[in-house]
Amino acid sequence: MVNTLEDIKKFISDKSFKKIFVLCGKKSFVTSGADNLFKKIISDKQIKLFYKKLDFPTLEELIEIINEIKNFKPDLILGVGGGAVIDYAKIANVVDVREDLKDLITNYSYPFKKKYSKLAVIPTTAGSGAEVTSNAVIYVDGIKHSFESELLIPDNFFLIPEFLISAPNKIKASAGFDAVAQALESLVSKKSNEQSVDYASKSLRVSLNSFISFVNDPNMKNATEMSIAANLAGKAISISKTTAPHAASYPFTSLFNISHGHAVGLFFESFFKFNFDNLNKSETSFDLKERFDLIFNLFDVKDINNFNSKITLIKKQAKLEDNLETLNINISQNSERIIKGINLLRLGNNPVKIDENDIVNIISKQRLSFY
Repeated sequence: MVNTLEDIKKFISDKSFKKIFVLCGKKSFVTSGADNLFKKIISDKQIKLFYKKLDFPTLEELIEIINEIKNFKPDLILGVGGGAVIDYAKIANVVDVREDLKDLITNYSYPFKKKYSKLAVIPTTAGSGAEVTSNAVIYVDGIKHSFESELLIPDNFFLIPEFLISAPNKIKASAGFDAVAQALESLVSKKSNEQSVDYASKSLRVSLNSFISFVNDPNMKNATEMSIAANLAGKAISISKTTAPHAASYPFTSLFNISHGHAVGLFFESFFKFNFDNLNKSETSFDLKERFDLIFNLFDVKDINNFNSKITLIKKQAKLEDNLETLNINISQNSERIIKGINLLRLGNNPVKIDENDIVNIISKQRLSFY
């Protein structure tokens, strides 16, 4: 299921790819080893490198990328990086710069028509699964919005475990928890089906055994396993979409600069406890209690409290801080901005109806002690 460097070489050697637009993160492109690889294999191609400047994808930088692509006229767009880089590449390949672009994005009404070029992506983090999903995110005025279209799915992707190993521990931890969270949210999402349950379950069986060792002692084995786990989680959420923990995470990234997977983990246990405590209000077409039983089985726990304890332990082992005081996050002072930044599209997939008051209540009760 994973690829080799030779697979990339063979793909890029295609004579129809004369001009290649490479979108990447400046640090990750070098530290992953991708920079050295590409110097060796693309000497006979015309290359345009664009280094992503911002931590999360914004409309302003997206417009800059689209204009660069249209001016360069590539035969292939290659996204090499984490979820933000890949989302940029996916969106830039199907979206035009137009006067009403901002309105179309904020109203979730962009008229997707066709891809501009062939798109291939190479993740340098194991987490987002963006290489297989039909959605991508963009921030407009600090608020996260989603694009959703089958046209967003890359034409090709390559999973190269070697590219994951040198990432900083913070990135490994955040991205890896995102993969765990996506699989778990997929299992309880209202849109889940038999196929997404299979993907999510397989993902968790791998990630629960490999995540912490990959963060603290990365090697080819656990890097390969986390590549697979993240890819499977991506396939799961491409079907089911994510739920409340993801919906509520985005303002913590835009307002407080908390990396995406880390932000998803801040209140993860509280949201799952809310869903479990309200099983009788489930809006799912499946038995939500049975899904929780499956989750407890995958985590080898007996109940929601033991499950949450295990999630807390995983975050602690990965050094994902969730003490709001330590993170300098004041909920009461920022509650309006936080609520404004929540992604309603994702909130609608939650198995139990959850409103703004519920969310304020959940995030306001976050424990002050990390341990």
